[in-house]
Amino acid sequence: MAIQKIDEHFAQSPQIRPDDVSLIAEAGYRAIICARPDGEDAGQPSFAEIAEVAERFGLKAYHIPVSGQLTESHLIRFEQARAETDGPILGYCRSGGRAGSLYAASL
Repeated sequence: MAIQKIDEHFAQSPQIRPDDVSLIAEAGYRAIICARPDGEDAGQPSFAEIAEVAERFGLKAYHIPVSGQLTESHLIRFEQARAETDGPILGYCRSGGRAGSLYAASL
């Protein structure tokens, strides 16, 4: 897991696995945002798998799958997730790029 901290509110990462969630919680993140559609690659854990483990560790989990260009709907959902989260958020996708783009577009 290669977390790239953007600022005190947000970090981005390539695909995480369910067993990474405990480390994410220990690092102080309060929510996870998945910007990756389920089934994009073989062997990719589903959002539901990640969300189930996140809940056990007290993390909120949001699925905002991005395929192609960001839309107003993506940004609205991202802003809602930020408003509901008290603390830093980790966003992930295949490489971290789409998650980072969501954050950058919301500034």
